[in-house]
Amino acid sequence: MATASHRAFVPKADTIACWQVFWLIPIHRAFPFHWWNSGYCGGVEDLQLREQLPGWTGFPFHSRRIGKPSRGAKCSRLSWPGMTTPAYDLRPLDLSAEGLAQVNTLLRLVFPHATHYSEALLRWQYVDNPDGLAVGYNAWAGEELAAHYVTIPMRALVHGREERGLLSLNTATAPTHQGKGLFTRLAEATYRAGAEQGFGFVVGVANANSTHGFTKKLGFQLVSPLRAMVGIGSLPLRPDGGNVQFAPMHSEAKLRWRTAHPAHVYTLAAQPHMWTVLSPKRMKGARFVLATGLGGAPRLVLRKEKAPALKAWIGLDPSMAWTSSAYLNVPMRLRPSPLNMIFKDLSGAARKLDASKVRMEAIDFDVL
Repeated sequence: MATASHRAFVPKADTIACWQVFWLIPIHRAFPFHWWNSGYCGGVEDLQLREQLPGWTGFPFHSRRIGKPSRGAKCSRLSWPGMTTPAYDLRPLDLSAEGLAQVNTLLRLVFPHATHYSEALLRWQYVDNPDGLAVGYNAWAGEELAAHYVTIPMRALVHGREERGLLSLNTATAPTHQGKGLFTRLAEATYRAGAEQGFGFVVGVANANSTHGFTKKLGFQLVSPLRAMVGIGSLPLRPDGGNVQFAPMHSEAKLRWRTAHPAHVYTLAAQPHMWTVLSPKRMKGARFVLATGLGGAPRLVLRKEKAPALKAWIGLDPSMAWTSSAYLNVPMRLRPSPLNMIFKDLSGAARKLDASKVRMEAIDFDVL
């Protein structure tokens, strides 16, 4: 909702307009590092999904950006009698070098400030993942790549069984093709393909504004808001592991792949009883934790460092004894965009998750 100083004129449905009106909702500046604004988890700005899914007002980790359409860009909402809409051809992902280059070009066009996008990053995400090749669809308008959506495979313990699932990842629509419902069509095609290939679920992390679109438009369950814990000392991880209903599986091959991110350099802090993978990013001086575990450290090719005293952790985990620790959950009112875990069953059994029995941390959803 626009503030008094940023009111936007919204034309009636039958009004012809060749402009788009965007507004700014001020974001809280409590944290110097915008961990909710990561460019590669979700991969679409609020503006993108406002255009693609009516009623959506945001998407994971992307602050609202304001401005007029790019100079020379055509208005996607302009229409008049006799004007034709392009016919879109939905095709499965092309994971060749040429196909990845085309997707990279689209992502860089849609997100010019997300400098981490590269063909190397897409190959790492889409091809090199030890859990399998990416599953997704592209929308083509003739020879032009108009829109893109992708999920990547993961393995998880779900209701006591290990199974393959998908993590919702990048999506983008070219400016001249927004407002055509392409994201919905691509997502639905991707989930059908995933189910046909034997994947049992789709999981993701959505901010508060985009969660409604996932749950109402695409049938996701809102599992729970994620904790955002900040504190001093070792993380309070209990050895019993807690009562877990959903937990991603971390083989050493998967950990080595995940910590070899082309755009980030992680480090490993090993203590006698616990190991911690640390992100280079910080929040108010606190180092973000990518993953942690008990016992001996996994064999990762990472620089070693001493565990910092002040740490920040994002996720859900019933094995964390937060009440007896020196960690506090950041209040929702201080979070610019609270993050929610969402889940969609693809098995046909309409399974739901109990938030108190879910384990998921930053390494599992590509936020840091």
